[in-house]
Amino acid sequence: MELPENRLWTVEEAAYFLNVPVKTLYQWKWLGDGPPVRKMGRHLRYNPAKLRAWAEPEAQAA
Repeated sequence: MELPENRLWTVEEAAYFLNVPVKTLYQWKWLGDGPPVRKMGRHLRYNPAKLRAWAEPEAQAA
């Protein structure tokens, strides 16, 4: 799957990137945990740069 960098990712795209089920992302959102997410109407959207930074925190420490 080719993930676009020029727009916000859908929950399906974010789940694919993180290799987790979509349900996990919704559960993290409900718990107030997980990667930064923006709610747009009834849909969740993820900023690719912020999602990468969340997934690889050690890269920022280096």
